Amino acid sequence: MKRLLWLALVVAAVSMAASTNPAVADMDDGSKITIVSPKHGAKVGDTFDLTYELVKGPKAEHAHVYLDGQPQKKFSGTFKGLSKGAHEITVQAATHDHDHVGASDTITVEVQ
Repeated sequence: MKRLLWLALVVAAVSMAASTNPAVADMDDGSKITIVSPKHGAKVGDTFDLTYELVKGPKAEHAHVYLDGQPQKKFSGTFKGLSKGAHEITVQAATHDHDHVGASDTITVEVQ
């Protein structure tokens, strides 16, 4: 019984943190992100440029880029030397403090 109560408290605490922490729960500030190039499903070489448009809402300052779920720190706009196969690219709007806002776009590309 004590384990069940402890588990319930942990679940409640995680739920509260997710709903109050902007780094965990995205906020919608009206921003919009569109990946312009490459297009979803495109066949690309192991090196290619990523271009996107960010329409900033009142909180968005910049965007974060993720490759296969991994953040691309200080992303220059070019992916280099990717392995062959499918890769997922996500661009996520973020605040000055790097908290995510709701705007994002995701594509999958096939590296030849």
